[in-house]
Amino acid sequence: MTISKELLDELLKGCERPEDLLGDAGLMKEIKIKLMERMLGAELTAHLGYEEGKDAPLGQPNRRNGSASKRLKGQDGEVPISVPRDRDGSFEPELIKKGQTRIDGMDDKIIGLYAAGLTVRDIRAHLEDVYGLQVSPDLISRVTDAVLDEVREWQSRALDR
Repeated sequence: MTISKELLDELLKGCERPEDLLGDAGLMKEIKIKLMERMLGAELTAHLGYEEGKDAPLGQPNRRNGSASKRLKGQDGEVPISVPRDRDGSFEPELIKKGQTRIDGMDDKIIGLYAAGLTVRDIRAHLEDVYGLQVSPDLISRVTDAVLDEVREWQSRALDR
C-alpha cells in the first residue's frame, strides 16, 4: 500500500513541532486509535453479517448496540478506544479481546521467552506474573508458530569459538 503525498500533506497540516506528531495528543497516537476502532468495527460487521448503517438481515435478532470505552496501556501510554457492542453480547473481538488491557510488544516478549527455551505454560505463567496479562496457550502458539522457522535457524546456527 502506498500513501499518496497529498494524503500525507493533509495529515501533517498543523504539525509544527515533534510533539504534534509523536506526543501524547499527537497525530501518530490518534491514527493508531482510529485504525484500531475501524478494525474493531469491521470485526463486528463480519460477526453480524451486515454493514454499519444498513438494515440487518431478516430473522437476525442481534444488532449493533453502541460502543463501550476502554483504556489500553501500551508503549505510547494509555490509549482510549471505543469498542463496538452487539445486543446479545456474543461479539468477541480478536484485535483487542474482552478483558485485554495491554497492547504493543507482547508478541516480541513471547518470542523472546520462547527463544530462551521457555515452554508455552512457562510463558503464560511469566506473562501473568510480570504483566498481569492472561494469555491463552493458543495465542502463544500462534505467535511462536509465526516465527518458528527463524527460531529453528537461529538455534542451529554455527557458534563462534
